[in-house]
Amino acid sequence: MKKSIVMFLALGMFAFASCDSNTENAAERDAERVEDSAEEMGNDIEDAADEAGDEIEEGAEKVENEVQ
Repeated sequence: MKKSIVMFLALGMFAFASCDSNTENAAERDAERVEDSAEEMGNDIEDAADEAGDEIEEGAEKVENEVQ
């Protein structure tokens, strides 16, 4: 009797472990979307910083040329 109970418990554990959860899939999709949007925002911020740096450099060159 004990062996059959242990066997059914083990079968249940294997069945539960092999299930593909809709909640888990949804969480993975949400995590991927968050990661993609964060990467996109990071790229936008980096591009804006590069543009600002270029503008500052151009302004500094103009000032330097006017001083000379």
